[in-house]
Amino acid sequence: MTFDVIPAIDLHGGRVVRLAQGDYARQTTYGADPRVLAASYADAGAAWLHLVDLDGARSGSLDNLAAIEAIARVGLRVQAGGGVRGADDLQRLFDAGVSRVVLGSVAIRDPDLVADWLAAHGAERLTIALDTRRIDGRWALPSAGWTELEARTLDELAPWYAARGARHLLCTDIDRDGMLAGFNLELYRHLAGTVPQLAVQASGGVRSLDDIRAARGAGAGGVILGRALLEGRFTVAEALAA
Repeated sequence: MTFDVIPAIDLHGGRVVRLAQGDYARQTTYGADPRVLAASYADAGAAWLHLVDLDGARSGSLDNLAAIEAIARVGLRVQAGGGVRGADDLQRLFDAGVSRVVLGSVAIRDPDLVADWLAAHGAERLTIALDTRRIDGRWALPSAGWTELEARTLDELAPWYAARGARHLLCTDIDRDGMLAGFNLELYRHLAGTVPQLAVQASGGVRSLDDIRAARGAGAGGVILGRALLEGRFTVAEALAA
């Protein structure tokens, strides 16, 4: 199975930012122009870029669509999400040059609709994002930019989507996101055992090249790299070599 190393850019107001544990009040803003940053990742050998519209994730609209469209022109294959609520949003991202659309809140709240989109567009055009937090012994699924808790759980929805032909699953351990605490390897081993047909993108907490190797060893199909790259803990080229 291939293993994808995917740099990430989170957008808030058109700027590159990172949140700690998904908390909008704990934001770090970086000075890089997002398009220039994306181009630097492409020059370093990255094939994919993960883009998050943080404004859209909370508002339910594609607030950073113009920035996403500009970034999609730098030559990377882009997977992007945040604010997709209906078929029109999906099509607008495809029209903007996005290769794979990330579906988070809508995938949790309206799985039947997303199953229809899988059938219509194919599994390679969509990434199901089931970002999770351990609450009362279960993997809960917060939505709306991780601000609202949903009734469905990761262990319910991941197999449900696998049975309906999904291929790509992005799963962030929210409590580790932006914290440089290392990946939750227990979570990814669990997913590798329960939904082996899904290529799981590990996200949340990477701090070193050893974390990338460990995620692959735990059965992940790829890693999302955010803060560690922005703060120079390692480079995209080093991550690809690892």
